[in-house]
Amino acid sequence: MRQKIPFELTKDRSFFESLGDWMGDVLYDELPEKGFECRDEQIFMAYQIEKALQEKAVLFAEAGVGTGKTIAYLLPAIAYARYTGKPALIACADETLIDQLVKKGGDIEKIQQALDLKIDVRLAKSRDQYLCLKRFQVAENVVTEDWIDDIAFSMPEAVFTHGPMSEMYLYGDRSDYPTVSDEDWQQVNYNELMQCAVCDERNRCGQTLHRQHYREAGDIIICSQDFLMEHLATKESREREGQTALLPEVSMMVLDEGHLLEYAAQKAMTYKVQAKTIVGMLERLMVDGVRERTLLAMEKLQDDHELFFDELRDCLTLGEDRMHITKSAALLSYAKTLIADVDDLMEQFVFESEMYMIPEYELNMAEEFLEHYLGAMQIFVNKEDAVDWAEEANGALTLVIMPRLITEVLQEKLFSKKLPIIFSSATLSIDKDFSYIAYSLGIRNYLSFSVASPFDYDSVMQINVHPVAQDAKTALVDHILAKREQTLILFKSKQAMDSFRSELPMMAKLTMAFEGDRELSSLVRDFQAGDSKTLCSYHLWEGLDLPADMLTRVIIFDLPFPAHDPLFDAKRAFAEDAFEEVELPFMQLRLQQGMGRLIRTSADHGTIELLLNADEMQQLPILQPLFAVEPTIK
Repeated sequence: MRQKIPFELTKDRSFFESLGDWMGDVLYDELPEKGFECRDEQIFMAYQIEKALQEKAVLFAEAGVGTGKTIAYLLPAIAYARYTGKPALIACADETLIDQLVKKGGDIEKIQQALDLKIDVRLAKSRDQYLCLKRFQVAENVVTEDWIDDIAFSMPEAVFTHGPMSEMYLYGDRSDYPTVSDEDWQQVNYNELMQCAVCDERNRCGQTLHRQHYREAGDIIICSQDFLMEHLATKESREREGQTALLPEVSMMVLDEGHLLEYAAQKAMTYKVQAKTIVGMLERLMVDGVRERTLLAMEKLQDDHELFFDELRDCLTLGEDRMHITKSAALLSYAKTLIADVDDLMEQFVFESEMYMIPEYELNMAEEFLEHYLGAMQIFVNKEDAVDWAEEANGALTLVIMPRLITEVLQEKLFSKKLPIIFSSATLSIDKDFSYIAYSLGIRNYLSFSVASPFDYDSVMQINVHPVAQDAKTALVDHILAKREQTLILFKSKQAMDSFRSELPMMAKLTMAFEGDRELSSLVRDFQAGDSKTLCSYHLWEGLDLPADMLTRVIIFDLPFPAHDPLFDAKRAFAEDAFEEVELPFMQLRLQQGMGRLIRTSADHGTIELLLNADEMQQLPILQPLFAVEPTIK
């Protein structure tokens, strides 16, 4: 239901003039009367967003920690959504930050209470954040651990009894199952193989229910940047197939922690081919009555697929999470054979579709998968303008192919639409120069501003720099943690965190929580409550918001330079000065974000412990402008 604009419109004043008056009343008078601090930086940001709405422009809104960015963009977003009749979209850096934004006692709840304003806000999480009934049913037959039963008991009874839809409620969100590990969740969640359009369980699926729910939002839809990019990447193809786009039309976008959009865009446009998946999928099609010619085509594809991945393993450079591929002549030959195999099998499927021996859902799923598979292999063989690598996840080897340049795609699908788009972050520029992020995203015309944090950092923050050998860092962390405080340890990669974990004494691990052991937002809640004293993460460089004594120490284990993997190596290869154009800006932005986790409110205090090996110490002069206070060399 469309709600009223929170102020009166008159014939003699435009919407934007009335919006400006209303925001002034709220920010200067109403909110301060309710105990909110009146911040000039926040007010300035709100009016800059109003200007971007009026001009339908892209705005880089860089505002320091403590500015109150969320309230600054929520006020104009809500009013503009009601004025246009389309919800505003807030796209967060990842799924964890969605929960942070709508948490109890957060800014949205505070505004509702302070202004007596009912805000219709709904969550649109990425598809892999929802349970897949098809995959759950398969897992339920083989998994014997308690977690699978816990999921089953939480689901509406109508799912199992095929009762009326009126008995169904929203279920199946990843955050509904906080004790389930990431590894276990990967067995039951949606993945790219599942073809929802032809699934006979789709009307009872939790993902479908959630999608229907958020599409009816009146004010705000909150999603991850990954999901926004997936929406843009699939919108045209879904509409051609008679499906609705993943997201509805919106009036404006706010990209919270918008400096991470490039990586979300690249991720959404990747092709992924797994070693094991195609074998199991084709075996399900080998039912009685299938023509011998089709069976032979499937068996040949399976055999050649296995030969390809056997050769791929021999072509990998081990080390980083993203493993380099040295393409041998044999590997390329196998890939070309696979292309021919898929073409042949797709022809056989045309005949099978007329005989109805293979279940329609399974056949449609196979055809969709093979089209994706064929596209991936064609790019892999032809190279084109793409980057490829291999990953090992949950024991499965995966070939990943990603377009190197996404600027043209973003320009066409997003930035050419005359839609107001607000990039909101404490770190969007390098010394107030926004050209790095604008160039990375292909944005030619934009508005921008930068305002500093209002906090007196000298009185509440201390930065300690520890020169230390790389192999002595774990022991130093163990020593620092002897003084028990609520501590966040940030790592530049999962591999770095896992290496640290393996070197820790067993007793030290007992008071630590590690990203990946459970659903991340549940780990954050336990840490916030003091149930764990130390939280180790490689994702929480941005967005974590824990005030006062909930977080009093941040340990930065390594300078967060980008990994030496195929994706960043491609960026380096196309740069005139790889260090200045790629590595340094990435590290500077990420380090600023990490240090920004410590001081979030005027009541916060604490220390940042920065561990630097000999090579990292050479960068100290470059780091000095990033420090809010003069560091102490230990």
